[in-house]
Amino acid sequence: MTRRNGIVFVLMMVAGIAIFAWSFRNIRMGQLVQDLRGANWWWLLAALLAMVIYLLLESMVVKIFVDDSNEKLSWPDAIRVPLVEQFGNGITPFSAGGQPMQLITLIQAGIDPGRAGSILLMKFVVYQAMIVINFFIAIIVGYQFIADKLKAWSLFVILGFIIHLIVIITLLLVMYWPGLTRMLVKLVFKPIKWIKPTKAVQWQQIVDEKIKNFHSESIRMSHDWWVLIKSFVLTLIQLMFYYLIPYFILLALGASHVNIILVMSLHVLIVMVISLFPIPGGTGGAEIGFSMLFSTFLPNAGLLVCAMALWRMITYYLGMFAGIIAFNIKSKQRG
Repeated sequence: MTRRNGIVFVLMMVAGIAIFAWSFRNIRMGQLVQDLRGANWWWLLAALLAMVIYLLLESMVVKIFVDDSNEKLSWPDAIRVPLVEQFGNGITPFSAGGQPMQLITLIQAGIDPGRAGSILLMKFVVYQAMIVINFFIAIIVGYQFIADKLKAWSLFVILGFIIHLIVIITLLLVMYWPGLTRMLVKLVFKPIKWIKPTKAVQWQQIVDEKIKNFHSESIRMSHDWWVLIKSFVLTLIQLMFYYLIPYFILLALGASHVNIILVMSLHVLIVMVISLFPIPGGTGGAEIGFSMLFSTFLPNAGLLVCAMALWRMITYYLGMFAGIIAFNIKSKQRG
């Protein structure tokens, strides 16, 4: 881990502690302890297990794509990929660091950079497509709830959807329009040619070869329908487990008559809105959004704040810590 990443990680930890401390400022600890004594910790274990399954299913998707491209990825390396992604997403605005860190992880495992890039982009397109599908379902179930309860947030939800849709279209253009990719690369290399013209020519030749490999691999993967179907199904199940986490937490803290479909739909919409916040991990907006949307499901403010803290620890901080460990574990590189 670089010094810069370490500093950002520490800053996010400090910010998280500060937000939790502020959230608990008016909570009577005695009452909270009494409420927690009646909590069902098996449901909390289910929430934790749902996050673990979410990460394992993503590992399976990575391994399916890599193994299909006549490469072989060990299970330890496959598991490293989503964990490192969690760390990269958690310390960068708009989760921009997840893709580069996954790419580094695959290259360390001996995968060709061009092939690794096309694999990760295809995986990302599948993931984004499943998010959009889940969004359509969630908007039918939960939009009116948000519109009635938080009118301003309904606009953020629509904006989040539009951004995710634009991302998918852009990625597809990059994957299947080689001319566009080469044009973008030329723009990047223009200032380099002014400084180091000889090196720029050498580097551009290498990059052009990788682009050729990248596009041929993208076309090959897009015609392998069986692999795509498996990845779509696994990603859909993966997201289902992730969206279930607040439901398990609410049950653990004594919520009754909870509509599982509504809770999952609200979680979909929260994740969509968080993606708009430029702060790493959507810190601040995520905690506020959860507390506002799920305030009607728990009997008092103490349990609500506790639910929010547990949700953030499981869905955000757990992945960050696991990602640091995974990033520093030596890859099982092919011999």
